[in-house]
Amino acid sequence: MDISKQLEIIKRGATEIISEEELMQKLKESIDEKRPLRIKAGFDPTAPDIHLGHTVLLKKLRQFQDLGHRIYFLIGDFTGTIGDPSGEDKIRKRLTEEEVNKNALTYKNQVFKILNPKKTEVVFNSAWFKKMTSSEILNLASYTTVAQILARQDFNQRYTQGKDISLLELFYPLLQAYDSVYLKADVEIGGGDQKFNLLLGRELQRDFKQTQQVIIMMPLLEGTDGIQKMSKSYGNYIGINEVPNEMFGKIMSISDELMLKYYELLTDCDLNLVKNMHPRDAKVNLAKIIVSQYHSPDEADKSEREFQSVFSAKGLPSDITEYKITQATTIVQLLLDCGLVKSGNEARRLIRGKAVIFNNKNIEKENFFVKEAGILKVGHRKFLKIVN
Repeated sequence: MDISKQLEIIKRGATEIISEEELMQKLKESIDEKRPLRIKAGFDPTAPDIHLGHTVLLKKLRQFQDLGHRIYFLIGDFTGTIGDPSGEDKIRKRLTEEEVNKNALTYKNQVFKILNPKKTEVVFNSAWFKKMTSSEILNLASYTTVAQILARQDFNQRYTQGKDISLLELFYPLLQAYDSVYLKADVEIGGGDQKFNLLLGRELQRDFKQTQQVIIMMPLLEGTDGIQKMSKSYGNYIGINEVPNEMFGKIMSISDELMLKYYELLTDCDLNLVKNMHPRDAKVNLAKIIVSQYHSPDEADKSEREFQSVFSAKGLPSDITEYKITQATTIVQLLLDCGLVKSGNEARRLIRGKAVIFNNKNIEKENFFVKEAGILKVGHRKFLKIVN
């Protein structure tokens, strides 16, 4: 494929490329030398589940694969024990090596729903960092200064506010940068919040007499609330391992404004065609595309029918779960016992937000007792059949 066409695909959704001229030169050399570019993206296994926000980078990696380039899917099992301080306003809790390894294994099992395993090299940065001597680590530290690191916005903000910054956190950007040196990356892809770290990778490659990598920055994907970036901690995420009905329903809940961004970052659809569709039809189409990708077209069709039954025809899910109670139970305790919420605080927040309905009536008080059989609904998509 010629350079202009490759560039058109690569630029889709990207917020910034440093630099486009360098990228064009690398693509030209790749064609002339019949050598695939080395494309790197790093993921710290700090959480076991991948959601659609993570797949923005994975989708871009897959596009590079389809263009014939080599992907290095870097799992930061060594740096993950430190924790990426990007955007943090306090010292992050360090993960144990056991936690990181468990999460890393889960990552590997999920990413090949998007990436082509034959064109992917999964690498762990412990493979080189654990072999480095203390002398080599100290030598690496000499390539940057405290002033450079503290120039990073989040570090600078914490420093001026008198908040603690550990030496380990200061090391994190440098270690991420060295990953690019070790892998001799031609291109590194990362989120917009990673710009400092990505630029440091370019600088370190120059210091090590390597050709500097091109940086491609992708936007952070907002979650179902349309405000915060997608995150499990915010409760606004869509996990790629979620059941089809749940995934379909969550996608249908996003705003029309956010829908176009999902199309741009998560699909290959022609955006001009999408803009000419009725918003509801476009959203159904988006939900079916994503459910098909992570499950199957048959599951996508079933999810659409289920959604129509529950939300358009005001019916109930065909697979509604039954939960038996033997005595009167407070609504908060019931939500906890049946697993519809993870904490009492979450239950109380949902009640205050009028998101808990029993037998078609909003529950307004935390001390409401459930005594009889009926249908319990939480939010838009969770149903439970209470039986005695």
